[in-house]
Amino acid sequence: MTDVLILTPAADQTLYAHAWRPLFDRLAAPLRAHGLTVSDLAWDAPFDPGSARAVLPLLSWGYHLRPAAWFARLDALEVAGARLANPVSVLRWNTTKTYLAQLAAKGAPVVPTIALDRLTLEDMDRARDLFGVDVLVAKPQISGGSQDTVKLRHADGLAGCPTGPALIQPFLPAVGEEGELSLFYFDGLFSHAVTKVATGGDFRVQPQFGGQVSGVAPEPEALHAAEMVLKAAETPLTYARVDLIRGLDGTPQLMELEVIEPDLFLGHAHDAGAAFAAAVVRAL
Repeated sequence: MTDVLILTPAADQTLYAHAWRPLFDRLAAPLRAHGLTVSDLAWDAPFDPGSARAVLPLLSWGYHLRPAAWFARLDALEVAGARLANPVSVLRWNTTKTYLAQLAAKGAPVVPTIALDRLTLEDMDRARDLFGVDVLVAKPQISGGSQDTVKLRHADGLAGCPTGPALIQPFLPAVGEEGELSLFYFDGLFSHAVTKVATGGDFRVQPQFGGQVSGVAPEPEALHAAEMVLKAAETPLTYARVDLIRGLDGTPQLMELEVIEPDLFLGHAHDAGAAFAAAVVRAL
């Protein structure tokens, strides 16, 4: 039996075929330093629940492209009694970004968000009036890596918009200024933080789109906002990434709470991932 099984991209998702291995090695290093054995398995591959003490879906990239299969895998893991570092119920909840409204209803500072089954021009106009902006961002309710996320001015209509269930948010200029702030927590304790700044006129902060990543010491207001988000989540989390951005009112607001497969940026952690490994050990 392996101690920790890290779920990786499905074999048929060739886009990720060679990209995950270096990150697997980075995640495995602090775990192995704690004396744990670590192995990998494609997230959709057959799984023996007795083969691992704990399962981490930290590299299950591409699950958002096959949501039905992903939900079926989560159901199967739950039925099998597999131990996941973050509970299956939380992974299921975190898959659909309508969780943002639930967190906002519990007092977390969240970027204003409207969830709709299907976008219309009337919806976009109402959102502009409600948010007090001309430029909006639309994204699928289940997505990853800014997939099918578009920035829209009034003249753009619905060009490039998701055709299924979607979210509408105001475009926030901070994305290309100070950028997005990601704070990392292990067992609810702050570990480290990075900023991700969009470049070249883009609005997407991910490194694959040219976003620049830097380590940073977060301000107290950002730490307070992140802690409000985790409190609103109302469940212990072995690992979590809280993505904040400065809103139109100047305060830090939640863009996303990532508890499925966030890049943990352990290269920016002062302890090289020791806090992450210790949290996983406690989850065993």
